Amino acid sequence: MQSITDRNSFKPFSFLTRKPSISILLLTLFVALLPNKSFSQQDSSTVRKQIAIFIPLYLDSAYDASGNYRFGKTMPAYFNQGLEVYEGVQLAIDSLTKENVAVDIHIFDSRASKNKLEILAQDSNFQKMNLLIGHVNVNEAASLARTAANMHIPFININLPNDAGITGNKDYIILNPTLSSHAASIYRHIQKNYALSPIIYIRKKGVQEDRLKKYFTDFEKQSGSVPLKMKEMILQDSVETEQLKKWLDSSKNTICIVGSLDPNFGATICRQLASISKTYKSSVFGMPTWDQMDFTKFVYKGIEIAYSSPTYINPENKLASLLQNYYKNKFFSRTGDMVYKGFEITYLAAHLADFDKSLKGKNNTLFGEIDIQPVYNKQTGAIDYYENKRLFFIKKLDGVVKAVY
Repeated sequence: MQSITDRNSFKPFSFLTRKPSISILLLTLFVALLPNKSFSQQDSSTVRKQIAIFIPLYLDSAYDASGNYRFGKTMPAYFNQGLEVYEGVQLAIDSLTKENVAVDIHIFDSRASKNKLEILAQDSNFQKMNLLIGHVNVNEAASLARTAANMHIPFININLPNDAGITGNKDYIILNPTLSSHAASIYRHIQKNYALSPIIYIRKKGVQEDRLKKYFTDFEKQSGSVPLKMKEMILQDSVETEQLKKWLDSSKNTICIVGSLDPNFGATICRQLASISKTYKSSVFGMPTWDQMDFTKFVYKGIEIAYSSPTYINPENKLASLLQNYYKNKFFSRTGDMVYKGFEITYLAAHLADFDKSLKGKNNTLFGEIDIQPVYNKQTGAIDYYENKRLFFIKKLDGVVKAVY
């Protein structure tokens, strides 16, 4: 096992000195905790796999020309996501080293001026890569997807729920489900479980809200099932309780879909519905942006809140519990979502016998599940890209998780 971090001059932040102590703690228990069925295929090849991972570490911003850290004892917030991914990848590297897996992990700072993709792609060493992984923005996702296609190797976008305008690229894999997939899953879930209930689609005016509503409408047209009898309610940013009452039925439980990614709008709707929940019962379905909202507050008491999420860390997962307890006790913080993501996708990829074939379909990961399926072009019928279609529905009442589907 070999880790090559941004050529020969990688300078980790002091924040990253956590990693060795975490690894010592984890690795003594890791193999025993990992279920044998976690991965579809094990690595039986003697040829070393080459994996390139692009992470926004902002090293050019963090250090001056003399190599001195610019920010003293502080760390800008925009460093966090990249550092979480890096930390997760390093945990995977330590685990893979312990297992003697034949793989080399090459880490590139995607924000470094010297790591321009068009230059890297011409490098003979880079051309030996078997897999590209990236925490990306839209432009980076498009560039890496095109590069992977030219190299005939897969590219896994681990964070961006966006096709980045890519079509006809069977090498592009989106790990974080797109918004259209969330809309389809919410519609399908309500159709299966609440088809006979009164249903209201609550939204505000806006381009983003128009696009989200179109995703629901498009899925409704292509589902082939009896469409939901769904009324649409368009509100201003300020929501009055009396407006909502006119659309609710005091004799039935009303299903309310909040069709906006704006968490403030969603929170307002939930508060207003909670304030009248003794008379007007409702179940509210929201967007993945609700994952970070605090529903334990008293103002949300009395209504059932559910939202779709690409990630659910089961509290009974022993490895996840180990990580969570360590971060809580040592650093007084929660384990970042990208720590889990960086850890599990690196570990999973390194164990697959064939990146292109083995990653497709359903796989158990260290902390959850994925289901990589093709997305077809509506005009040509050809595959545009692959996407993780595994979504979780997290249902909460008074801030407590009551069910996960």
